[in-house]
Amino acid sequence: MTLAHHAAPPLQLAVNVLDAQSLLATFGTLGIAVVLFAETGLLIGFFLPGDSLLFTAGLLCASGSAGGAAHLSLGWVLVAAAAGAIAGAQAGYLLGRRAGPALLKRTKSRKINEGADRAADILERYGHAKAIVLARFLPVVRTVLNPLAGVLAVPARTFTLWQVVGGLVWTVGLVLAGYGLGASVPNVDRYLLPIIAVIVIVSLIPVGLELLRSRGANRGA
Repeated sequence: MTLAHHAAPPLQLAVNVLDAQSLLATFGTLGIAVVLFAETGLLIGFFLPGDSLLFTAGLLCASGSAGGAAHLSLGWVLVAAAAGAIAGAQAGYLLGRRAGPALLKRTKSRKINEGADRAADILERYGHAKAIVLARFLPVVRTVLNPLAGVLAVPARTFTLWQVVGGLVWTVGLVLAGYGLGASVPNVDRYLLPIIAVIVIVSLIPVGLELLRSRGANRGA
């Protein structure tokens, strides 16, 4: 038998950070907290799949078959998701408060700059409380709004209260939606990608309705 028979197989990429199923299969419940912390607290995490990660985790709590990942505990998933999202948002706020406007000016990412413009518009249009909650359901905006709130000196007590409310509604809502669907529909993981697309679209409906109401109010004024 030659040395070739004992050679280790070539290393392959173990995880795709853009794929919720891959993240959950590799890191499990701990990965949920880490990813949500990075997406909501660090500007470099704007590309991470927060919505699809939460929904897929809920599915795995019910079926445990999507992407070859192990069955997850619903209770621990809810705790990890809420902790990551809330701690991340608070860290982003403190980072913006300390670093100031230079924090956003240094980035060259077009998506982050566009997200900052949208976040600033939402803060001005809806006020602090409603904007902080709504931002949770908008990819990129939920990443940028937290440090931007710190830059704009949104009162710490106001920010903390509403980011906790928004974080719980976002994380618990999407996880339970995935769990409910996975528990009621056999082999639902076969249709995971189109289901996630629908969930993301549905999550944007409240924001769209709010925008329409605001435009109507402005026209009336």
